[in-house]
Amino acid sequence: MLALFSLEGYSQSKGKPIEKQFINPDGVSRSPGYSQAVSTVGGKTIFVSGQVALNSKGELVGPGDLKVQTTQAFENMKMVLATAGATFADVVKLSYFVRNYDPSRVPVIRTVRDQYLPKGQPPPASTLVGVQSLFRDDVLIEIEAIAVVQQ
Repeated sequence: MLALFSLEGYSQSKGKPIEKQFINPDGVSRSPGYSQAVSTVGGKTIFVSGQVALNSKGELVGPGDLKVQTTQAFENMKMVLATAGATFADVVKLSYFVRNYDPSRVPVIRTVRDQYLPKGQPPPASTLVGVQSLFRDDVLIEIEAIAVVQQ
């Protein structure tokens, strides 16, 4: 049986409603932390570049601390989404790139993520990739997003 959870509503701007279907089919592993796929109808798609733990001065926040760096990356994402007319409620896909990945780090990332994603809404589709390095040796995580908002 295919599990679908549909949301129809408006984002911050006025316009025609967008429909989002969060797809979690039987026969595929299910997780409370992500959806297997998200389908949307209507709206404008926003692609957010990878966000890292650099502040507005280009300084690294939280050297060596994955939790602090993840929080800063999500704060940067929040600002970029807001400027584009979106919120975390509009995010349909998150991609994480974690330097020197170790599975024990997943709860740290999820704890921070859960502070930003809206409660009571299915989580976005998600991918986590362990990488050898990012653009700087002191950056531990980079997070990309795709959001869909009203036109």
